[in-house]
Amino acid sequence: MVDLFEGYPAGAAWDEMTGLTQASPAEGSGSSDGPAWRDQYGQLRAAMARLSPQEIRARGDALARSYLAQGVTFDIGGEERPFPLDPVPRILDAEEWDTLAPGVAQRVKALEKLLDDIYGRQKVVTDGVIPRALITSSAHFHRQAKGIVAANGVRVQVAGIDVIRDGEGGWRVLEDNVRVPSGVSYVLSNRRAMAQTFPELFSSMRVKPVADYPRRLLAALTAAAPSGVDDPVVVVLTPGVYNSAYFEHSLLARLMGVELVEGRDLVVSGGRVYMRTTEGRRRVDVIYRRVDDEFIDPVAFRQDSLLGCPGLLGVARLGNVAIANAVGNGVADDKLMYTYVPDLIRYYLGEEPLISNVDTWRLEEPDALSEVLDRLEELVVKPVDGSGGKGIIIGPAASRAEIDEARTRLRLDPRGWIAQPVVQLSTVPTLAGDRLRPRHVDLRPFAVNDGDDVWVLPGGLTRVALQEGQLVVNSSQGGGSKDTWVMNRTRRGGETEAPREPAPAPPLRQGPAVDAHPDGARAVAAGTQQEQQQQIQQQHQQRRTEGSTTC
Repeated sequence: MVDLFEGYPAGAAWDEMTGLTQASPAEGSGSSDGPAWRDQYGQLRAAMARLSPQEIRARGDALARSYLAQGVTFDIGGEERPFPLDPVPRILDAEEWDTLAPGVAQRVKALEKLLDDIYGRQKVVTDGVIPRALITSSAHFHRQAKGIVAANGVRVQVAGIDVIRDGEGGWRVLEDNVRVPSGVSYVLSNRRAMAQTFPELFSSMRVKPVADYPRRLLAALTAAAPSGVDDPVVVVLTPGVYNSAYFEHSLLARLMGVELVEGRDLVVSGGRVYMRTTEGRRRVDVIYRRVDDEFIDPVAFRQDSLLGCPGLLGVARLGNVAIANAVGNGVADDKLMYTYVPDLIRYYLGEEPLISNVDTWRLEEPDALSEVLDRLEELVVKPVDGSGGKGIIIGPAASRAEIDEARTRLRLDPRGWIAQPVVQLSTVPTLAGDRLRPRHVDLRPFAVNDGDDVWVLPGGLTRVALQEGQLVVNSSQGGGSKDTWVMNRTRRGGETEAPREPAPAPPLRQGPAVDAHPDGARAVAAGTQQEQQQQIQQQHQQRRTEGSTTC
C-alpha cells in the first residue's frame, strides 16, 4: 500500500507537520527519506495508514458531492462548484491551543472595552492612547450607535480573529472581525462531514468537539436580552435567500432552534419589535443580525434599504431589544485601529499581548508613507476598510502599472491604507494527487462572549491554498478549507478524554447555492454593499409585484 506521507518535502515556509523549513536542519526522520514529524501528525499517519490513497480520494470525492447536494458551493465565472474540503485535517495539539485561545480571548476583551469607550466617554482619546481622528475618520464609526448597548453591556457577542503562523511557528494576528464575522457554519459542516466520511480517524484520535457552538451562541444572545425578560425570544435577521451567506444564517437559526427572519418580517410598534407569524405578532427581544449597519434601519441609515426594519435603532435605544453584534462595531475592524490593539490591551487590561500583530506601517505617518512608497514592490498594501481580500495590492505580484497606480492612491489617501511585509503563511500536509504536499494556510478562530466569559471554539476555520506556492487562500483563487482538530490533553497514565460529536443534524432544505467560504468569489462576509444592493433591488421588485407594504 502506498504511504501518503512518504517523501513529504520541507516547504519554503514553516511547516506544521515537521516544524521545519527548507533552511532548517532535519533531526531524525518521519520516513526513510523525509523529515521528522511532530507527535500529533505521527498519530494521524498511523490512523490513515489503514486507508489506501484511492480510498481516501474516493471519500474526498464523496465529501464534494455531499457539499454540492447541500448547496455548499462557491461561484467561479457563473459556475457553481462544491466548496473544496481537503480530507487531511489540520491538527493543533493541546499546548498550541492553550497558547492561541487565551490570546484570542484577550484580544476580544480589549476590543469590547474599546467599543464601550468609543461610544462612551472616550477616555482612550483623552489619555493619549489613540488619536481622536482615528475614530472620527473611520467609515464604520456611527454616531447613531452612541448610547445603544445590550443590557449586559456586551457589544461583541461573536468575534472572528484571523491568525497566521510566522517563519518560526509563532502565532500572529492578521485581522479582527467584530461586526458580522462569518464562516463558523463551515466549521460545523466540515466537522460533520469529516465525522461521517472518516469515522475511523475520530475513533483513534482524541479531538475536541465543535458541536457546542450553537448552544454557546444562543446562551450569549439570551444573556444580552433586555432586563426583566425571563424567556427572551431570539431571532436571526438575514438579508434573504439571495445573500451568499444565507446557508450560514439558516444553519445557525436551525441549530439554535430560533426563527430566521427578514426585515419585512419585523415591525416596530409602541417602542417594541415584533415579528409577524401565522398566529399574529410576537415580541422579539434579541436580534442576531447578519445585515450590515448601513442597511439595518432605514430611519437611521440608508433610506432606500429594504433589508432592515424602520425604527429598530430607536427601540434598541429604549432598551427594549438587543442587537448582536452591536451597531457601530466596525470601527474596531478598521485595519488602522488594528495597529493600536497591542497598546489597547496594555491600556484596558494591564497585560502584555499574548499574540503579536503582523508588523504594520501606518501610512498616515509621513516617514512610514515615504518608506512604503520606496519599497512598494516588496510589500502588501491593504485598504483599512476592505474585506474579502478586495483592494489588496501584493507588491511582488503586481505589474508596473499597478504599482504606479498604487503610489498615486497612497499619496492621495494615506489614512485609507496600511502596509505589511509579505508573510510566508505556514504550511500543512494537503492531499495533492496520491501524495501529501505542503500548502499554505491561515486560521479564523471564533469567540463567543456572554458577558461573564469569552469562550473560543476549539479549532476554527482553516483556509488552505490548494495550488502549489499560492499564498492566497480565498476560494476564488482555488483555495479550500480543512477541518481543524484540537487534540485533548493527555491525562496521567496516558489516558485522554474522548468526546464524541453528536449525531448530525438533518440536512437543510435545498435552496440557492451559496459561497461556502468567507472571502470567496461571492464573499461570505454578509454585507458587501454590492450584494446588499442586489438584494434590495430583488426585494423591491418582488414587493411591487405583490403590493406589499410591510417594513
